[in-house]
Amino acid sequence: MGLIYNLLSKEAAVVAFSCGLLYVLGLAIYRLYFHPLAAYPGPLLARITSFHAAYHAYIGDSHLVLFEAHRKYGEFVRFTPNFISINSSEGLRDIYTHGKNVQKSSFYSVMPPYPHAFDTHNVIDKSLHGRKRRVLSQAFSEGALRTMEDQVLEHIRIFCKGLGAANTVVEHTAEKKLASAPETPSEPRNMSFWSNWLTFDVIGDLCYGKSYGMLEREEPRFWPFLIDYAIHRHAIAGISMKIHKTGLGNLLFPKIAAGQKTFVQYARTQAAERIALGKNGRKDMFYHLLDARDPETGNGYSLSEIWSESNLLIAAGSHTPSTALAAAFYYLTNYPEVLAKLSNEVRSKFSNLEEIRSGNLLGSCHYVKHCLDEAMRLSPPVPTTLPREVSEGGAWIAGHYFPAGTDVGTPAFTLQTDERYYNEPFKFMPERWDASIVGEEAVERATSAFAPFSLGPRACIGRKLAYMELTVALARTVWLYDMRISTFTLLMIIILRLAPERGHTSHSDLGRESLEMLLTVP
Repeated sequence: MGLIYNLLSKEAAVVAFSCGLLYVLGLAIYRLYFHPLAAYPGPLLARITSFHAAYHAYIGDSHLVLFEAHRKYGEFVRFTPNFISINSSEGLRDIYTHGKNVQKSSFYSVMPPYPHAFDTHNVIDKSLHGRKRRVLSQAFSEGALRTMEDQVLEHIRIFCKGLGAANTVVEHTAEKKLASAPETPSEPRNMSFWSNWLTFDVIGDLCYGKSYGMLEREEPRFWPFLIDYAIHRHAIAGISMKIHKTGLGNLLFPKIAAGQKTFVQYARTQAAERIALGKNGRKDMFYHLLDARDPETGNGYSLSEIWSESNLLIAAGSHTPSTALAAAFYYLTNYPEVLAKLSNEVRSKFSNLEEIRSGNLLGSCHYVKHCLDEAMRLSPPVPTTLPREVSEGGAWIAGHYFPAGTDVGTPAFTLQTDERYYNEPFKFMPERWDASIVGEEAVERATSAFAPFSLGPRACIGRKLAYMELTVALARTVWLYDMRISTFTLLMIIILRLAPERGHTSHSDLGRESLEMLLTVP
């Protein structure tokens, strides 16, 4: 009996294996030759399985793989069996602007930190998103931003002072600064870290009503790493829903999954502490959200919605501006002529450090914003795609018809370095945004492919706050300091540029990774 049982077990195993193999083979043949998107080119594995894209999300080079794929296959690339990446300004408009027959894809369904607690970013239903956004917008009104500016400025002061703290006394007037500060360089500063600490201290203060003091203390600096884990986990699981639904991520990427869970738990604790304060604290975002009501329905946020929104605010409010600021410092120190022009603009406009704040005078420093926009063009905070699902009835996108259920998107890094829209696309050239230098047509062409905060009804609601924080921080830093790239970073650049199959795309990586620079007071 035992022998017969073993034979039957082996036979069953062979049958099961054969059936599984036939299923996989049949699925691959279907996806390659009979799927509605079979005509669109792309890497072989990408057309067969979403695990290809999930793997590149895991190792962090999806933007480079998409860049190379579009260079090889053209404007339309099939990057998963059901996703088409469309690299054109026409595609950007047809997917993301108002009134299009698309909605957020299932990619976003993996993001809620608590069951059924969707936030403004990951909610898929359009009517629910409209209600949430109308409530959240009250925390980002012009009046609300004005009440928050002093808090933002205080953290920028600490940031600027800390950059030169090793051997520099930073005062708030030009006369004292020049009289008391030595001309020797500071210790090298990793501006990726410093930018992250600044933006987190700002958004932590505005969101939770307290300063975490990352610019001054080591203890709270674990927070940005938790946010990175959360974003990383979402990028992997959102691309491959099988990883999300089966829980494979916990087994395949235990450190990332654990970090994401820790972030959610810690953020919830911080939100609960802030809610307990009610409206007795400072006029931060929670102050405005606790009593905010949708003017159309009269509904506000539930407790779970406030928790969920706080996760979004703390992640998006720190990650996006920190990437932009770190990238700006990287490119400025690599292009001394641009840095000199920027420093001259800021120092000629302001005679006192405290004059540098949001308003007409800083707004007239157009080169400051041009430098930030150019940094975000080359190192977009989200360098891949923001996927959308075509709704019932299908949609025409960039001249092609896509049936309902198809996922589509435009790859930010690829589009923002496309020669059709940008002359010398891998050169850091803020002048490309100045119509008086390059002409109206060139600026319009560049703008048509530029969307660091997305477009349309899903555009980032905090972009005005981000620009306020970024322009003041950058202007104050270049007003106070001369800066140059450190020897360590220079060696990194040389090594990466010599590495095979990397070439000019290493610019984007360095803008987002570790970089050090030396600062002196002029």
